[in-house]
Amino acid sequence: MKKNYFASMTFKEEAAAYTFLLPWIIGMLVFFAYPFITSLVLAFTNSRLMGGSFNGLDNFVRMFTRDRNFIKSLQVTTRYALVGVPLKLAFALLLALILKKGATFYRTAYYIPSLIGSSVAVALMWKQLFAKEGIVSQFAGLFGITPKAWLGEPAYALNILIILAVWQFGSSMVIFIAGLKNIPNELYEAAKIDGAGPLRCFGAITLPMLSSVIQFNLVLQLIGGFQAFTQGYVITHGGPINETLFTVQHIYMEVFNGGMRIGYSSAMSWVLFLLIAGITGIVFATSKFWVFYANEG
Repeated sequence: MKKNYFASMTFKEEAAAYTFLLPWIIGMLVFFAYPFITSLVLAFTNSRLMGGSFNGLDNFVRMFTRDRNFIKSLQVTTRYALVGVPLKLAFALLLALILKKGATFYRTAYYIPSLIGSSVAVALMWKQLFAKEGIVSQFAGLFGITPKAWLGEPAYALNILIILAVWQFGSSMVIFIAGLKNIPNELYEAAKIDGAGPLRCFGAITLPMLSSVIQFNLVLQLIGGFQAFTQGYVITHGGPINETLFTVQHIYMEVFNGGMRIGYSSAMSWVLFLLIAGITGIVFATSKFWVFYANEG
């Protein structure tokens, strides 16, 4: 019978363990548990910066019946995530296949856009690129296309932000490279002996063996996609005509530009949280049909 180490711990050992755990416990309670519970309570109030009272489900009724900007922001955010994330992962996987045996310099160079992340500096740079006098307009002018403020066009604005998201593929690429290196070469050698070509090897070996890594990247990027904020707030300010109004941006504006409606913003945050949890749950629920684990045969 295996000895239960924790049951045999002395009082001093237990005290030492909890002492070392104390900073993490305090951090979790202060920075996670307390805000989490507080936002849930505030979601059922009409609280502002000063004062407020319980109003039941009024906030949730309002956001789905009277707040057109909230519905629009959900549509924009969902499109941004569900279109941008697959494109980013596809591009990341393509580069991972190319750079699997490449020099470290090139991997680092491709990773830099993700390293700087969704910073304000990157957003401002992207805004200048697609301005009427920007490089993109100048390049398009070489083909006779009239220069325009691309980010001011409803048909292009969100797609440009999606391109920015795809450009920041570095973190997913690095994870894919690590996954590719864990695939045994013997599988490819056996497939080549049987006459399988590159496409056949990719579909029958690479994708199945990489499916768990794809799932990991998919969940991380979907969560990040639904939490998009900087791109829309800095580059387009939610315009034109709310075509780039992300949900997190709308929540932010309800607090700082809408009279400090903290209760209403908390309610919207919980709807967004449930949406992200639901989509993540769908990914995990369907994983049994497309995710392969080597130890499961």
